[in-house]
Amino acid sequence: MTTVSRGEDRPPATTGAEDTARAGAGAGNGADEEPPDTGVRGPGGLKAPEDRHRLTAVQGLAALSLDAMASVAYGPEAIVLVLAAAGAHGLGFTLPVTLAIAGLLAVLVASYRQVIAAFPDGGGAYAVAKAHLGRRPALVAAASLILDYVLNVAVSVTAGVAALTSAFPGLYDDRVWICLAVLTLVTAVNLRGVVDSARAFIVPTTVFVGSILAIITVGLFRSAPASTHAADGHASALGDSATTVGALLLLKAFASGCSALTGVEAVANAVPSFRAPAARRAQRTEVALGALLGVMLIGLSVLIGRFHLQPVEGVTVLAQLADASLGHNAAFYVVQFATMVLLALAANTSFGGLPVLMALLARDNHLPHVFGLKADRQVHRHGVLALAAASAALLLVSGGDTNTLVPLFAIGVFVGFTLCQTGMVRHWRRQRTPGRRGKAALNGFGALLTGVAAIVVTATKFTEGAWLIVIALPLLVLVFERVHRAYTRIGHALGLGRIPEPPRPSRSLMIVPVSGISRLTREALSTAASLGDDVHAVTVVHSDPEDRRAAETLRRDWELWNPGTDLITLPATTRSLGRPIAAYVDELTTRHPTTRITVLIPETEPARPWQRLLQNQRGAVVAHTLRHHTTAVICRLRFRLPKP
Repeated sequence: MTTVSRGEDRPPATTGAEDTARAGAGAGNGADEEPPDTGVRGPGGLKAPEDRHRLTAVQGLAALSLDAMASVAYGPEAIVLVLAAAGAHGLGFTLPVTLAIAGLLAVLVASYRQVIAAFPDGGGAYAVAKAHLGRRPALVAAASLILDYVLNVAVSVTAGVAALTSAFPGLYDDRVWICLAVLTLVTAVNLRGVVDSARAFIVPTTVFVGSILAIITVGLFRSAPASTHAADGHASALGDSATTVGALLLLKAFASGCSALTGVEAVANAVPSFRAPAARRAQRTEVALGALLGVMLIGLSVLIGRFHLQPVEGVTVLAQLADASLGHNAAFYVVQFATMVLLALAANTSFGGLPVLMALLARDNHLPHVFGLKADRQVHRHGVLALAAASAALLLVSGGDTNTLVPLFAIGVFVGFTLCQTGMVRHWRRQRTPGRRGKAALNGFGALLTGVAAIVVTATKFTEGAWLIVIALPLLVLVFERVHRAYTRIGHALGLGRIPEPPRPSRSLMIVPVSGISRLTREALSTAASLGDDVHAVTVVHSDPEDRRAAETLRRDWELWNPGTDLITLPATTRSLGRPIAAYVDELTTRHPTTRITVLIPETEPARPWQRLLQNQRGAVVAHTLRHHTTAVICRLRFRLPKP
């Protein structure tokens, strides 16, 4: 029985060899990860111990919706900045464009609610595309979501830090290090578990949502702005007046405003993170997210038209709305601070969704199986760390500049939206449930809208950096394919899918490398005698006179000790330890092809971690050489030293 200490990654339910075997066979039963929460209760009806490390609906809203919630800080502004090119007349279309986006949001929420019910194991667009569009479209969906999640972390952190450096300009030169510090904080919280991250972010999420709703509520009762202090003295970004607004401009405004929809898919990707009944809780979370996001987007757009706000350089539209609605007072700064915090913490959405998606890809043999492991707190630790590393690299490359990253943002998620909606159309066509035609029409309309948005955003942002996504997307799919082919070859080599011949015992020969006589040597020889039919003790001797004298001394002591095993001397022309032993193993393999040869390497296990620095690593060197140059079984015997 394997025991797992608290905080360690849980191993697969099979041995390492069986795990690789399952990989090659393309097993999709999740052998590398914890089974999904089934809501099983223990004695007395108590919840299973793992249940406390899963999300409630409220916690899910805090853990998985920060990206979508924070988008109200830049979604309406993205619309206004595009329409401002047509002057004040163009700004009059802010509300219609927002209503169109809200309509698309409703379609997406309804769709993902159905996705959650149909695919309760999570995966979102990847799971839908895999089931209804085929493996290649599924990999495209997965790649697009991975890119979007990584970019979301970088954009969220840089945007939050940009708000901080705007308030404190002296920190501007240190923005990269501040970004990395924020990323480290979010990563550390998520390594403690998705529930702990949700609890930590409930308060800032509540403050932000409450602030936005307060702006909308108070602003609706005002006939004129309470203050314009925030925008005073700043140059207007309004273009020359125009009498008409072209369809292309409206389409571009719609596509830019759709950046507010990023993060809507996160709940569907992370369904297994919820408490039982997981699907029902995730559906409630998805609906609550859509309702809150829709109300905030529409409410802010109404206020933009009500107060006739214009975009100005250096001041966000949200800051102008807070100023106009609440006045330039303490409430204004609360909104700004809450926005700054939530933008920085919006990266948590990626930490909640991406590790689950990577676990599903690992289960399907498109990523290394290590991404399917879970720690005791239901954390896909390796997925969290991989996301943090990729995001840190992106922050360093971009220099912590939000404007460098924004052109790359949201393209991937629209690709995922389109594939998911298209897959759901095929899903309804295969069903025989009432209302399937209406649902299919709804998903088809959503696929059309998100597809157009993806094309427009990519075309308009291509020269600003979107070309990187166009290149990175197929490259990531290629990586998935290569990993899958590697697992397939392993499965073929292991003969998966065929019943092997019955196991046959063979003669066992144990080889024990020694360099002296001690309790460690005694334990090694005793263990070898227990495991093998024959035991060979070997020592490597260099031609150096000092080494030869030490070897003679060892031989005399060995004969006096007389452990019942002869000591075999292996001459070495170089100072290599592993190669003479590997050559001896090869010689024995040639002479005894039916004998199972095992090399038992004795090593001491220090009582204190720092004492590992005192070890000479001879065992590791020998094991490395044997692994690469022989077919022998390698065993490393640990002799634990007593604590002083």
